Amino acid sequence: MTDSVAARVGTRAHAAIRRLKRPLLYVMGLGYVVAGVMHFVVPAAYVQIVPPMLPAPLALVYLSGVAEVAVGVGLLYPPTRRAAAVATMLLLAAIFPANVYMAVSGVAVEGPVSADPSPAVRWGRLPLQAVLVAWAWWYTRPTPER
Repeated sequence: MTDSVAARVGTRAHAAIRRLKRPLLYVMGLGYVVAGVMHFVVPAAYVQIVPPMLPAPLALVYLSGVAEVAVGVGLLYPPTRRAAAVATMLLLAAIFPANVYMAVSGVAVEGPVSADPSPAVRWGRLPLQAVLVAWAWWYTRPTPER
């Protein structure tokens, strides 16, 4: 591949990244706001996946709900975007034990949003966390200008 062809391909790739980055930001930000609000709408569903060794499960559900709403709003507000992206990665690390607990304990969520996900879904949530962390990390990086 010649240098000029490589440059054109690189320019197209940067343009594609710029086009995707903004809409995916809105998807991510609004997704965290909705997820956070759901902690207050159906808190009992979330309490069930809090590992039993943690104190005050309901308070932790509300706290994580507030945190999810805050990072979602922060991602949508340009001056706080990078800090919110870092906070999102930290939040994902903080809630990871709940996903591990759900996977290893076979938790079936009971209540108004009853769900008994398959073991594949329970375990699939774990690597999904890495994807979500990478997605948040993307917003700590400047968008390429070329």
